[in-house]
Amino acid sequence: MEITCYRDPEIHRETRNLPANTYNLAITLLTRCSTRHLFVPIRAMQYMAIVDNDEFVFIDGERKCWVDIAWCNFRREDRDALNQPVIYDAIYYRENMSEIMTRLQRELPLALQTLASKAKLDGPARILHFPTNR
Repeated sequence: MEITCYRDPEIHRETRNLPANTYNLAITLLTRCSTRHLFVPIRAMQYMAIVDNDEFVFIDGERKCWVDIAWCNFRREDRDALNQPVIYDAIYYRENMSEIMTRLQRELPLALQTLASKAKLDGPARILHFPTNR
């Protein structure tokens, strides 16, 4: 799948926290993706999340290729453990997006879980044998 996205001028920016399980699942699914871009349909909202190593962008089904909100500048290095939230910047490209932002934070983890349950793992399994002292 290929989508060209456009951005209006930035309207507002704020710092937020993304729960660790959401960030970790998104990055785990991304590493399985050969295209290095993960497309996550958020059906409950008619939105699409496009995830790459640097940012998560959200496009509305009605506006097709215009970015409404982007999550970027993930500060993963600020975490001391993998179960701590990740600080990021939320950039808004449209007015009055606070309700959409609230819903995205609720619906994205659900959409990622749905995608993870459908993900196909290609290739044979490997068993690692570790020597034991007997």
